[in-house]
Amino acid sequence: MAKQLLGLLLILAVVVAAVAVPGQECNQDKLDMIRECKKYEVWPAEPKMEPSPACCAVWQRANIPCLCTHVTKEAEKVWCMEKVVYVANFCKRPFQPGYKCGSYTVPPLGQ
Repeated sequence: MAKQLLGLLLILAVVVAAVAVPGQECNQDKLDMIRECKKYEVWPAEPKMEPSPACCAVWQRANIPCLCTHVTKEAEKVWCMEKVVYVANFCKRPFQPGYKCGSYTVPPLGQ
Protein backbone atom coordinates (compact mmCIF):
# COMPACT_ATOMS: atom_id res chain seq x y z
CA MET A 1 0.00 0.00 0.00
CA ALA A 2 2.83 2.38 0.88
CA LYS A 3 4.48 1.76 -2.51
CA GLN A 4 1.20 2.47 -4.31
CA LEU A 5 0.76 5.69 -2.35
CA LEU A 6 4.33 6.74 -3.12
CA GLY A 7 3.74 5.97 -6.79
CA LEU A 8 0.56 8.03 -6.81
CA LEU A 9 2.35 10.93 -5.14
CA LEU A 10 5.15 10.79 -7.72
CA ILE A 11 2.63 10.75 -10.56
CA LEU A 12 0.83 13.72 -9.02
CA ALA A 13 4.17 15.53 -8.70
CA VAL A 14 4.79 14.96 -12.42
CA VAL A 15 1.32 16.29 -13.24
CA VAL A 16 1.80 19.36 -11.04
CA ALA A 17 5.21 20.01 -12.59
CA ALA A 18 3.70 19.65 -16.06
CA VAL A 19 1.00 22.19 -15.31
CA ALA A 20 3.22 24.56 -13.33
CA VAL A 21 5.98 25.01 -15.91
CA PRO A 22 4.86 27.34 -18.68
CA GLY A 23 6.48 27.14 -22.09
CA GLN A 24 7.11 23.40 -22.02
CA GLU A 25 6.10 22.08 -25.38
CA CYS A 26 5.14 18.61 -24.17
CA ASN A 27 3.04 19.37 -21.08
CA GLN A 28 -0.14 18.08 -22.73
CA ASP A 29 1.71 14.99 -23.96
CA LYS A 30 2.78 14.26 -20.36
CA LEU A 31 -0.78 14.58 -19.12
CA ASP A 32 -2.13 12.45 -21.97
CA MET A 33 0.56 9.80 -21.41
CA ILE A 34 -0.34 9.63 -17.73
CA ARG A 35 -4.07 9.44 -18.46
CA GLU A 36 -3.98 6.93 -21.32
CA CYS A 37 -0.81 4.86 -20.87
CA LYS A 38 0.09 4.79 -17.19
CA LYS A 39 -1.45 1.39 -16.48
CA TYR A 40 0.60 -0.20 -19.29
CA GLU A 41 3.93 1.41 -18.35
CA VAL A 42 4.31 1.28 -14.56
CA TRP A 43 6.04 -1.32 -12.38
CA PRO A 44 6.13 -4.28 -12.01
CA ALA A 45 7.88 -5.21 -15.26
CA GLU A 46 5.60 -8.21 -15.77
CA PRO A 47 3.04 -8.77 -17.05
CA LYS A 48 3.22 -6.63 -20.13
CA MET A 49 -0.21 -5.76 -21.50
CA GLU A 50 -1.13 -4.64 -24.98
CA PRO A 51 -1.90 -0.93 -24.76
CA SER A 52 -5.24 0.53 -25.73
CA PRO A 53 -5.82 2.32 -29.04
CA ALA A 54 -6.07 5.57 -27.04
CA CYS A 55 -2.62 4.98 -25.55
CA CYS A 56 -1.18 4.25 -29.00
CA ALA A 57 -2.77 7.45 -30.32
CA VAL A 58 -0.85 9.38 -27.64
CA TRP A 59 2.37 7.63 -28.65
CA GLN A 60 1.79 8.44 -32.32
CA ARG A 61 1.52 12.19 -31.77
CA ALA A 62 3.63 12.78 -28.64
CA ASN A 63 6.91 14.68 -28.66
CA ILE A 64 8.95 11.75 -27.36
CA PRO A 65 12.33 13.55 -27.26
CA CYS A 66 10.72 16.26 -25.10
CA LEU A 67 9.05 13.69 -22.84
CA CYS A 68 12.36 11.86 -22.41
CA THR A 69 14.01 15.03 -21.10
CA HIS A 70 11.62 14.79 -18.15
CA VAL A 71 12.39 11.17 -17.26
CA THR A 72 14.28 11.38 -13.97
CA LYS A 73 15.52 8.68 -11.61
CA GLU A 74 12.44 9.46 -9.49
CA ALA A 75 10.15 9.00 -12.50
CA GLU A 76 11.86 5.67 -13.24
CA LYS A 77 10.76 4.45 -9.81
CA VAL A 78 7.18 4.72 -11.10
CA TRP A 79 7.50 4.18 -14.85
CA CYS A 80 9.03 0.84 -15.91
CA MET A 81 11.20 1.79 -18.87
CA GLU A 82 11.17 -1.81 -20.11
CA LYS A 83 7.38 -1.51 -20.39
CA VAL A 84 7.68 1.95 -21.98
CA VAL A 85 9.86 0.40 -24.71
CA TYR A 86 7.36 -2.46 -25.11
CA VAL A 87 4.44 -0.04 -25.51
CA ALA A 88 6.41 2.13 -27.95
CA ASN A 89 7.14 -0.95 -30.08
CA PHE A 90 3.54 -2.17 -29.91
CA CYS A 91 2.29 1.28 -30.95
CA LYS A 92 4.61 1.27 -33.97
CA ARG A 93 6.83 4.08 -32.69
CA PRO A 94 9.85 2.14 -31.44
CA PHE A 95 12.93 3.62 -29.86
CA GLN A 96 16.20 2.98 -31.67
CA PRO A 97 18.67 0.78 -29.77
CA GLY A 98 21.03 3.02 -27.83
CA TYR A 99 18.50 5.87 -27.56
CA LYS A 100 18.60 7.60 -24.18
CA CYS A 101 15.32 8.44 -22.52
CA GLY A 102 16.23 10.10 -19.26
CA SER A 103 18.96 7.95 -17.75
CA TYR A 104 17.62 4.82 -19.46
CA THR A 105 19.41 3.56 -22.55
CA VAL A 106 17.30 1.41 -24.89
CA PRO A 107 19.02 -1.98 -25.19
CA PRO A 108 19.85 -3.70 -28.48
CA LEU A 109 16.98 -5.62 -30.06
CA GLY A 110 16.27 -8.97 -28.47
CA GLN A 111 17.54 -8.02 -25.01
